[in-house]
Amino acid sequence: MPARERAYHDLRYRILTGRLAPGTTLLETELAALLSLSRTPVREAAIKLAEEGLVNIRARHGITVCDLSLCDVAEVLDVFSALEIRAVALVARRGLSHGEHNHLSGLLDRMERYTANGNIVRWSDLDDDFHSSMVSLCGNARLQRTLGEYWGQQFRARMLILPLRPVPHQSDKEHREILAAVHARDEEAARHAHERHRARADAQQLALLKNHLPPGDSTDSQEDMR
Repeated sequence: MPARERAYHDLRYRILTGRLAPGTTLLETELAALLSLSRTPVREAAIKLAEEGLVNIRARHGITVCDLSLCDVAEVLDVFSALEIRAVALVARRGLSHGEHNHLSGLLDRMERYTANGNIVRWSDLDDDFHSSMVSLCGNARLQRTLGEYWGQQFRARMLILPLRPVPHQSDKEHREILAAVHARDEEAARHAHERHRARADAQQLALLKNHLPPGDSTDSQEDMR
C-alpha cells in the first residue's frame, strides 16, 4: 500500500475509534512521527480527511480533528440517508443472485441472535456489514464512493450512542422488510421500506445525541494546507 494510503487509513481509523479525539490538534511533523512516515504522505492523507469532514487544516497551526455538533450530524444524515435509500432502490432494480440473498439473509440471522442475547456492540458491527453489503450491490461506483466519504462522519456519531441504544427489535424487523422487497425486485417497495427505516433510525440517533453534543451551526470553514 502506498505511504499516502497507509497514512490515510491509519489516521482515519484513529479518528473514527476516538483514539484521536475531537479537538485534538497536531502539527504535520507530529503526525508524521506518530505514523513513522514522511510529511508528504501525511499531508496528502490530511487533505483527503478534510474533504470527508473529519479534520480541519490550518496553515502553520496544524491539523485538528473536527468536533461533532448536533447540526453536523443532522446534515450528514440528511445526505447519507438519501444516498443509501437510492442505493437500495437500485439493488432492487438490479435484483439479487441466490448467493447475494443468502449472504444478506445470513447477516440478518446473526443480528437477530445478537439482539436476543443483548449484544448491541456485535449487532452494530453486523448492521454496518448489512448496510455496506447492500450498497456494494447497487452498481453505481460514484454513489458508493460518496457514501463512503460520509460513512465515517455518521459512524463517529453512532459510536457515541452505542451504549444508549434500545434493543434493536424494530431495526431487525425493518431490515427483513427491506430485504424482502429487494429480493422481490420491487423497487418502489424497497425504497419506501428503507426510507421508513432511515427516518426512524436517524430520528432516534439525533434524540440520543441531543444531550451529548453541542447544537452547533453550519458556519464551520476549512483552510487549505500550505
